[in-house]
Amino acid sequence: MSPPAQTAKTGEKHYLTRRTAAYRRASLALFLSGFSTFSLLYCVQPLLPVFSQEFSVSPAESSLSLSLSTGSLAVAIICAAAVSEGIGRRSLMSISLLGAALLTIATAFAPDWHLLLVIRALQGLVLGGVPAVAMAYLAEEIDPRGLGATMGLYVGGTAFGGMSGRVLTGIFAEYFGWRPALFLVGAIGLAAAIGFIALLPPSRNFVRRPGFDPRFHAKAWLGHLKNPALPFLFAIAFLAMGSFVTIYNYAGFRLVAPPYGLNQTELGLIFTVYLFGIGAASTGGLLGDRIGHFPVLLFGLALTAAGSALTLFASLPSIILGIIVLTTGFFMSHSIASGLVGKLALGNKGHASSIYMLAYYVGSSLIGSASGWFWAVEGWAAVVVFTLAMLALAFMSACVAHHFARRKA
Repeated sequence: MSPPAQTAKTGEKHYLTRRTAAYRRASLALFLSGFSTFSLLYCVQPLLPVFSQEFSVSPAESSLSLSLSTGSLAVAIICAAAVSEGIGRRSLMSISLLGAALLTIATAFAPDWHLLLVIRALQGLVLGGVPAVAMAYLAEEIDPRGLGATMGLYVGGTAFGGMSGRVLTGIFAEYFGWRPALFLVGAIGLAAAIGFIALLPPSRNFVRRPGFDPRFHAKAWLGHLKNPALPFLFAIAFLAMGSFVTIYNYAGFRLVAPPYGLNQTELGLIFTVYLFGIGAASTGGLLGDRIGHFPVLLFGLALTAAGSALTLFASLPSIILGIIVLTTGFFMSHSIASGLVGKLALGNKGHASSIYMLAYYVGSSLIGSASGWFWAVEGWAAVVVFTLAMLALAFMSACVAHHFARRKA
């Protein structure tokens, strides 16, 4: 009889606890999964001005190389939660990471704009097997007393991946061209996927559910939507991620144009501010475990809005400072909100995580592309006002979620 089956019958939970070898292996493996996922997903972001020029498309059209990936990933996440119930969390994440790395390498050989978009959309579908399932794995396997810290480390891995993908692509593109840049980033993602497979311990609290029962999955998803606090956490994912991606998408167009005139290497190096996101995600998780998750969430959202507002100043140091503050606040908020979903969900945590990540990537796709209209018509000030409005809604959602969570407690 397998360990999961024994756990299911006895009702015992065998968690990974701090200061054990298995805990350290799981933490490093999930860090690698976050790194690989986000480096492969966002490696095209510094290339948006290059795509616009090379393929003769508008800034909003060039953003489709990112928005199609995040949009298809959002759809795939819902399916991933159901698929992982049958084949297992670890197996699905491994297949997804390997497939996404190979598709990134294939992107480097795309002969035209439309095929490049098709490959990027497929990559998003493949990557859907990682984010929600990784969160579910952590919620199921890690001791709840240390979940905030571990979730923060995973989110830190996503921040490091997002930074590395953008920075390395910008530098490689400057010296070798965008095609070799994407090839090299894909090769790094492949190495990270192999490391993930070698390190991640098997699930011990997961019970495989063979076959596909649509009624079970529909009931699980609807059950989480009936939880009064969770829909507002899902709204935060949609609004905060959409605002964050908006600033990063169109800051590149602003900074390569006069009076700044940054080249691809200089633009890519600005993304090193993601290092602040790595620290913020881990710090936010630890603070949430110690002083309360909702106060830290509200502080993170306020910090995100302050960073967005700072980019309104014309000086380059003020813009960079604004992006640093924005990044710090966003990753602190995301670390806390994603951990709260696992904490407040009553059973079927993979389904709850999948809805959260669905909202997260739909926000990235829809808001990230729609905000291109504000950039084209009214410029940077309109982009910032739009993001501030989205973040104000996110802040109000956090207040309402806190209210319902306290009532439930």
